[in-house]
Amino acid sequence: MAHVVEVRGLKKHFETGGVRAVDGVDIATSAGEYLVLLGPSGCGKTTLLRVIAGLEEPTEGEVLIGGNVVNGLPPRARGIAMVFQSYALYPHKSVLQNIDFPLKAAGIDADARQKKVEWAAELLGIDRLLDRKPRNLSGGERQRVALARAIVRDPNVFLLDEPLSNLDAKLRTSARDELKRFQERLGTTTIYVTHDQVEAMGLGDRIAVIFKGKVRQIGPPKEVYSDPADTFVATFIGSPPMNLIDRGDHLLGFRPENFLPVEAIKSQGDNVLKVDVRVYRIEYLSGDRHVYATVSGLGHDDAHIISRIPATVDVAVSEDRDERFAIHERDLRFFDSKTGERTEPRPVRL
Repeated sequence: MAHVVEVRGLKKHFETGGVRAVDGVDIATSAGEYLVLLGPSGCGKTTLLRVIAGLEEPTEGEVLIGGNVVNGLPPRARGIAMVFQSYALYPHKSVLQNIDFPLKAAGIDADARQKKVEWAAELLGIDRLLDRKPRNLSGGERQRVALARAIVRDPNVFLLDEPLSNLDAKLRTSARDELKRFQERLGTTTIYVTHDQVEAMGLGDRIAVIFKGKVRQIGPPKEVYSDPADTFVATFIGSPPMNLIDRGDHLLGFRPENFLPVEAIKSQGDNVLKVDVRVYRIEYLSGDRHVYATVSGLGHDDAHIISRIPATVDVAVSEDRDERFAIHERDLRFFDSKTGERTEPRPVRL
């Protein structure tokens, strides 16, 4: 049965250096949800996960699993299974022995353990590897062993701390797909920590964006991407990040893929804003191109912007000729220039 995980007013402060790693976090998952904690290194996301796991005691606040406060309970009593970045496999034990270890420690009889190990190994496609040692496995295979060792415990909650970070780019893509399908089959509430926005967008039912120990925004991937709550979220998520142009009383934001040559805009009309840009560099990236340009009229001074356009759209670098670009007004976002927080839409006069 999937359990809800909730943290209320959670704080974790370290006396050394006066670090506020977690600084007043309130989060509640849904049962069976895949929640991703996303943020840069040092933002507090791993500390938050460790507090939920019981590896760190909170300075203030409560952790609830399945509606029960678990503050003070050791990890083994919380019904959680955690997979770390390093996988933490026993090098002298075989794959079978690694997966079997938590069951044996719990005193489960040999026949039941064997069935559990075989079930988990088959589920993760490592049943042919049971006799091997970790040193004879690839990074992806080690990751699967660590997951198998976690699921045999029938945990109420999975806690995953950057489990794909040691894999190469190609393997990470396939492993990400496997993780998502695996979690959907089991239906276990999962909290996943990463600094990689691609992982977050691809895996999460919801994403909690964390910075300096606080949750800056939490919501479905599409919402967090399209409607960022502040300028940190706007620029941390997205590659390239959201363009921000200073207009004095506020910042004007728009995603690179929404700012296109006029001929590439699907519909014309009063709701389309048209401006001239001077293109000074183009990056060719497979099916897309990143166009770097200066734009006049949107801010007090010429602003540098990035546009992401399909490779089928023609744009050229030019020192003496402007290109006409456009954007739908519905794709504009507005932020307070002092606080960085999202504000209501307003007319844009050129």
